[in-house]
Amino acid sequence: MNTIMHRLTAQPASDGAGVKIKRVSPGRDYRILDPFLMLDELRSDSAGDYAAGFPSHPHRGFETITYMRKGLLEHQDHLGNRGVIENGGAQWMTAGRGVIHSEMPLQKEGFFHGFQLWLNLPANEKMRDPEYHNLKADDIPLIREGTHVIHVLGGRFLAGSTVTSGPIGDRSTDPHLWDIELNDGNELSLKLDSGLNVLLYAYEGKLSVNGEPLFTHQMATTESGTALSLKAESSAKVLLLAGRPLAEPVAQYGPFVMNTREQIEEAIHEYQSGTLTGS
Repeated sequence: MNTIMHRLTAQPASDGAGVKIKRVSPGRDYRILDPFLMLDELRSDSAGDYAAGFPSHPHRGFETITYMRKGLLEHQDHLGNRGVIENGGAQWMTAGRGVIHSEMPLQKEGFFHGFQLWLNLPANEKMRDPEYHNLKADDIPLIREGTHVIHVLGGRFLAGSTVTSGPIGDRSTDPHLWDIELNDGNELSLKLDSGLNVLLYAYEGKLSVNGEPLFTHQMATTESGTALSLKAESSAKVLLLAGRPLAEPVAQYGPFVMNTREQIEEAIHEYQSGTLTGS
């Protein structure tokens, strides 16, 4: 039996004020990535691709996790939160009933590399209060497994009898987010809890997943509860995302993710009338 159930390839896109990205999206079949909605990668050494940033815009009904491998990105929102995501740092933002924020690069030249992951909220939490966490690189546990390096942004990583937890937990979807660097052609064996939807996004190099190839800018979904063996011929970098599926209807329009079309129309109306955030 094949370990890889689906393959999705990141497609060129633009967002914000014309920022060039690569986006992994399931189209309208949200079950494929559930509880995740999409993943964006921004990687460029040309300021024209990223400098215009993401000016003020709204969100409702989900969470965003922004992770910067290289570069400086400033967040500001209507609640007065302000923080800079620095090299190796991250931001975990729960939009809930509504957030209006901006994300702007603080550099005008040089290499810039980051990711933004959209994580759905269950129906009974979509109108919860917003929440914001700015995480420095030192807040994110780093694990060394032989020659491999794992950054544990979320979830639990088991090495022998030692469990290492990421800085953000206590979520209904039990999200795991690991940035894995594979080195020297050695295998890395992983086992996650059954019931989690496990995704792998290769962003540098080629690797194998239980012997099946995964190429750069491809995302693979795997059978729940499957033990995973990751191996690169020389080196590769991959994001592992895992979460508990919600199995709920999804209605999306731009930055709003709800369960019904009526809820989307309500969000649009409230944004246009200035009442999206309840303030």
